[in-house]
Amino acid sequence: MIGVAIIVFIALNFVDAGYGINFSHKWGKAINNKLAWFLMEFPIFISMLIIYLCSDRRTELVPIIILIFFEIHYFQRAFIFPFIIKGKSKMPLGIMFMGIAFNILNSVMQGYWIFFESPDGYYSIEWLYTPQFIIGTILFFVGMIINLHSDYIIRHLRKSDTDTRHYLPQSGLFKYVTSANYFGELIEWLGFAILTWSLSGFVFFLWTFANLVPRARSTHEKYKIKFLEEMANKNLKRIFPFIY
Repeated sequence: MIGVAIIVFIALNFVDAGYGINFSHKWGKAINNKLAWFLMEFPIFISMLIIYLCSDRRTELVPIIILIFFEIHYFQRAFIFPFIIKGKSKMPLGIMFMGIAFNILNSVMQGYWIFFESPDGYYSIEWLYTPQFIIGTILFFVGMIINLHSDYIIRHLRKSDTDTRHYLPQSGLFKYVTSANYFGELIEWLGFAILTWSLSGFVFFLWTFANLVPRARSTHEKYKIKFLEEMANKNLKRIFPFIY
């Protein structure tokens, strides 16, 4: 998974993933964006739950808390986010199926570690008082709030469901970066990696980085073309405020 993440990171600096502002029919037949997002995110929510239910650690508090954190994100992604998207955008099936494949693999990787592979007593009740759990939890929810707020800003740029134009977001953290939503998601999964203090959590963060950082670069370049005058007067970074 680490090796493939590195390959994906390199590839996405040369090939745009064809959805959203980079939509392309090269990635296959396209379907309704709302349906595609639901079908892409629903499997990871369910598969993580199944892994938990099959484990002998079903009653251990800390693994349950970690599961709840994970499932909060994907409940929002599967059951709320797709149905509040505005516009009539589409997503290619190729992108959707790759998302489903990664999500299922990732749920197995995270769930197997948390509920089966982690040493007995690793996630004892004392884990809740460790620096990594406290710092990781703070980062996780700060990142989630940034991500949700940024998605809210983007969503309300469009006036109606018939509006398919792209707009330049300019409030919140979009004052500093063109992909504030991706920045929030990166912080969120960095927090998850820290609060679980696991290689599986780190690999998830690495994949998030490999996917979103090149996409933020691509989005930034598209914005510079679409919003030439507005971008010329701003010193916006791509994804990390004041850095990149």
